[in-house]
Amino acid sequence: MESTFLSLSNTFIFIAFLILLIALLPLGISIKSKSESKKYEKLAIWMIVIAFILELAYFIMRWLATGHAPVSNMYEFIAMFSIMLIGGFLITYHYFKTKVFGLFAIPVSLLLLGYGSLFSTDVQPLIPALQSNWLAIHVITVTLSYGILSMSAVAGLIYLIKAIPADENSWRARWLEAVMIAILTVVMYMVTTVFMQNIIGYNDEFYYTDQQGQQVIAEYHLPSLINYNDAIPVEHVGNNEYEPVDHFHLGIDLPPVIKAHTLNTVVWSIIIGLITYGIVRLIIRKRLFSLVKPLTKKADLALMDEIGYRSVIIGFPLFALGGIFFAAIWAQIAWSRFWGWDPKETWAFITFMFYTIFLHLRLNRGYEGEKSAWLAVGGFILILFNLIAINLIVAGLHSYA
Repeated sequence: MESTFLSLSNTFIFIAFLILLIALLPLGISIKSKSESKKYEKLAIWMIVIAFILELAYFIMRWLATGHAPVSNMYEFIAMFSIMLIGGFLITYHYFKTKVFGLFAIPVSLLLLGYGSLFSTDVQPLIPALQSNWLAIHVITVTLSYGILSMSAVAGLIYLIKAIPADENSWRARWLEAVMIAILTVVMYMVTTVFMQNIIGYNDEFYYTDQQGQQVIAEYHLPSLINYNDAIPVEHVGNNEYEPVDHFHLGIDLPPVIKAHTLNTVVWSIIIGLITYGIVRLIIRKRLFSLVKPLTKKADLALMDEIGYRSVIIGFPLFALGGIFFAAIWAQIAWSRFWGWDPKETWAFITFMFYTIFLHLRLNRGYEGEKSAWLAVGGFILILFNLIAINLIVAGLHSYA
């Protein structure tokens, strides 16, 4: 029965992914079309609603299969984040009828699902620290806040793309282009990882001593630019046995407090992303954000500013509740202390302070419009940095996530 539930959950989320991808077509037509705009808009929204229901079905089926809330590893956490982002879009659309949001929110959700699929989807027994009802309470609250705060970032990005001229020679245009480069880099990271791991089958293994002093194997699916101190290149010969071999390594070594094999992938992604960006710029001969600028033509800047602010007003207290208060209670139960300045805890506090400053500047210093939009996009970058860099590159008590 458990395998049936697990199979159903995987099927549901895969179908939801396809429906969301296809829904972008009628949604785009509804923005461009004048005569049949409403018909295509309704079709797109119904498709998104069906996809969201299937994603919720995935969550329920996987919970039944595992016996616990499916938010215990990177795949499950990212999938939940993606689901909440779609939920945030549907709530935003219900109140503001902002269909242009979908053309930005859905691709981000799809990118998250694609990124999450790069991690293991296997069901593993929970480690002792995760065997608590606070797992569901803490993580679901955090991902819900992420989904709502993401709407603030989407509104901010739409605002900036429409408000900033593509041919303007200014720092704000350069910074917006940098955001687009970051998005392109994430896409190229997924494409490169899938290509090298699943198509080429590139796999170099290195034997090293981790932060706890245990001898473990690090797998590299891209040539080693960065590695661990005193890592030994090995090859699996069967029965959990390895023998020394020669693997490419540039020579940059780091202590095990940094997850070098993950950082290596990030560095390659940046390199490939920048090369891809250079090629695209040579072809189109204009800034990257100019390609999506026509999609924001009908966007109301005042409405985008209002949505961005309201999203933070709702999402920030939820993050404070789930990411700080509930997390501290769980930390006391699991580790006998409310706070320990673990990298994940530290970055949660940084994120909390960022949105505190955001609201202070908005309410007391008049940071509205473009300034507020930049802060909203910056907040989302912090969330992604917490999700990717802190979880995967820096070793800590939350490394199991």
